[in-house]
Amino acid sequence: MLLLVSVSAMLSLAKQCAFEEPSVETITGENILTWPHVEALHQYLLVGNAGYEYVIKEKKRNMDKVKYIDCYSVTIGELETVTTRFKFNSMMRAPLHGFAFWFDVEFNGPAMPQSNYPSSTSFTDNHLVNGSQRKKRINPNEALVLSTAPEDPPTHWQQTLIYFYDPIELEQDQVIEGLVTLTQSKENARFMNIHLEYTSGGRSHIKESVMR
Repeated sequence: MLLLVSVSAMLSLAKQCAFEEPSVETITGENILTWPHVEALHQYLLVGNAGYEYVIKEKKRNMDKVKYIDCYSVTIGELETVTTRFKFNSMMRAPLHGFAFWFDVEFNGPAMPQSNYPSSTSFTDNHLVNGSQRKKRINPNEALVLSTAPEDPPTHWQQTLIYFYDPIELEQDQVIEGLVTLTQSKENARFMNIHLEYTSGGRSHIKESVMR
């Protein structure tokens, strides 16, 4: 006997289970929907799914990265909560299924006085701050960069994707804007709470998730 069973009643629960938490996956440069300007390094994406992972990168010219961290000067307080706004334009008509995050790292050496170097071509002018010489940093253009971006060779870090429960149908040049807040969990310091607000096509959405 062959029985046909409808599982449509489980669809909502299935979406919640599948998309409630961030997913660590690999996407590639072939999935990118719009190419940004090239002035900045840090970026994140909007992504699609179902065989076509349409992606929208941030506008790098405006430096709309989630957070720039100088490991030589960053403080604990700076990392407990990070908030940034974003705004994108879709390059084509496509379903939008979520956001993806990644990071780049510049290896350009510690800050140090210019007098420690024989040449000043890689440094800015000296300034006195509170009676002491401001330290100099090597020209970022000479830095070695480790990138986990989709268009670069894959790494074991992959990319972190936050899927919507329901996709958004985008038209060409349609604006997607909002803000994202990353907060260290008070219950478990290893977890990160992600609060995502986004608006497109006259509709606003909020997505809460926890990176465990």
